[in-house]
Amino acid sequence: MATRRLLLSPASCLRRTKALGAPAAPGLRRGYSSADSFQYLHRSIVPTMHFQKSLPRLPIPKLEDTVRRYLNAQKPLLDDDQFRKTEELGRSFEHGIGRELHEQLVAQDKQNKHTSYISGPWFDMYLSSRDSVVLNFNPFMSFNPDPKAEYNDQLTRATNMTVSAMRFLKTLRAGYLEPEVFHLNPDKSDTQTFRRLIRFVPSSLSWFGAYMVNAYPLDMSQYFRLFNSTRLPKLSQDELFTDEKAKHLLVLRNGNFYVFDVLDRDGNIVKPSEIQAHLKYILSDNSPAPAFPLAYLPSENRDIWALLRQKLLDNGNEEVLQKVDSAVFCLCLDDFPIKDLVHLSHTMLHGDGINRWYDKSFNLILAKDGNAAIHFEHSWGDGVAVLRFQNEVFKDSTQKPAVTPQSQPAAVDSSSAVQKLSFKLNDALKAGITKAKQNFDATVETLTLDFIQFKKGGKEFLKQKKISPDAVAQLSFQMAFLRQYCQTVATYESCSTAAFKHGRTETIRPASIYTKKCTEAFVRQPSKHSTEELQQMIAECSKYHSQLTKEAAMGQGFDRHLFSLRYLAASKGIPLPDIYQDQTYAQLNHNILSTSTLSSPAVNMGGFAPVVPDGFGVAYGVHDDWIGCSASSYPARNVHEFVQCVHKSLEDIFHVLEGKHISR
Repeated sequence: MATRRLLLSPASCLRRTKALGAPAAPGLRRGYSSADSFQYLHRSIVPTMHFQKSLPRLPIPKLEDTVRRYLNAQKPLLDDDQFRKTEELGRSFEHGIGRELHEQLVAQDKQNKHTSYISGPWFDMYLSSRDSVVLNFNPFMSFNPDPKAEYNDQLTRATNMTVSAMRFLKTLRAGYLEPEVFHLNPDKSDTQTFRRLIRFVPSSLSWFGAYMVNAYPLDMSQYFRLFNSTRLPKLSQDELFTDEKAKHLLVLRNGNFYVFDVLDRDGNIVKPSEIQAHLKYILSDNSPAPAFPLAYLPSENRDIWALLRQKLLDNGNEEVLQKVDSAVFCLCLDDFPIKDLVHLSHTMLHGDGINRWYDKSFNLILAKDGNAAIHFEHSWGDGVAVLRFQNEVFKDSTQKPAVTPQSQPAAVDSSSAVQKLSFKLNDALKAGITKAKQNFDATVETLTLDFIQFKKGGKEFLKQKKISPDAVAQLSFQMAFLRQYCQTVATYESCSTAAFKHGRTETIRPASIYTKKCTEAFVRQPSKHSTEELQQMIAECSKYHSQLTKEAAMGQGFDRHLFSLRYLAASKGIPLPDIYQDQTYAQLNHNILSTSTLSSPAVNMGGFAPVVPDGFGVAYGVHDDWIGCSASSYPARNVHEFVQCVHKSLEDIFHVLEGKHISR
């Protein structure tokens, strides 16, 4: 099932999302004094998980709505005969086995009010996949440079980001991290007055208090997996492991593994000057890369990796693997600078295979020139939690850096504080690593990346024209693919459902009868339509896309519902219903255009690989006055031509919205 990708939900879903709560006046929270204020990013007067207990539950859509939305998504992809058959199967499912499964799903959901109907199946989908996590699942999001150029020195920035990450960890675990809230009317809800009131409302009712002022708290149940967490390979289905007692950081450099404590015995953050000293010690270690770099193993097929991990354990590596798995996170220090954005994307998305631990909840990567990114494993959570972490780390490390370029590392004995991990490898393990390297190299060599920056307009202009910025970006992808391949194809856009308890994601289906009509007019018959007619078509696309986005964010898409009904049938041994055996169902879920958007002052760009061999992976951002698009493909598609077609499509759309004629 090719529904794997989320960087973040559409900007329109979470546009006004802000953390709720501001640093409190002294004495408002017990156990917090100016002496230990260094330990925390801030101190929200509203506790972090204040709203979690009263979050609304993810709704299960009506079956008839799901079938209707499913058929609407199929219509632009099929001819009349194909659609007629698919419609018959849809109606038969709606009134037959689908109805039975739906009623069972609703009954099961009522028995599990602590969670959502999608949470268990979605975890299982990720963890039972046997594909490598590299390229198939793990995305990256790169940081903008520190505005103060001299702070981009690798050692300085690595120290500051590590300290800020630990401050985030401490703030989260103390309950001081500001809750994540979607403000529809920030003048009423994003205020100190509201905060002072809402903190006294019991947790069982607090969501309703926020709802009264059009504020929507978001699910934060995934956040604890950010730290001390690793995906462990197991035969058939992996497991998520978390050990919050561990106090050490894992550092990878040149394929070598190092650990040192970043929390002391009392759970306080180690002095920044000591962290700086330990990182300097690691950066000055001249050890060559290992002959058999262990880091290749997590890039393998999950069953193969599970068998090799058992061999590692049997060969006396239990203690060192425990240190890797339980580390607060993995810091990767690369020994080369970044050449350009394409090099940045390759480096942060997959690297050379020896200097990442792909199973950690996240890797914080720093290149020689201070370029930084987060590469994260996707099963434990979605882009919302990771982006919040990234935003806070960027803000804290740039505005309140723990060390300066002139800071001197502490005079400590790093040779005893830093432990270099060594692994006992037998011939079978060495052969496994060699094979993993061959597979890794062969796979990443087939991936091509490219990007464009459209600088002739962005969000501000589109809003003036009352057109959805996200709709325009998606329309440009439809137009580009039609221009390049003369087809309308299955398209996936991820949307967060974090407004609900244990929400994950829902799918927006951007390819519609409206985009098909509009793209064909632009690409095939521009001279046959007046500028006003083309403007009207864009407006229709925008209106429909906004409706789909709103429905998805409110848990009213169709993909997750159909997925859960199929999962339920399989779990109960019910034969696969005909709707799922229809070729058009498989075609709709063969997402040739897999897309995801993110926009943040902390983020430079993001990226991921296609989810199918003949697809594109499209990460994009619509900014105030420009639009960025980073795309990937395998040899079956030409990504260089695709991004140029996207640029041409954006030019045409903006021309028309400006009232100009477009050239062929």
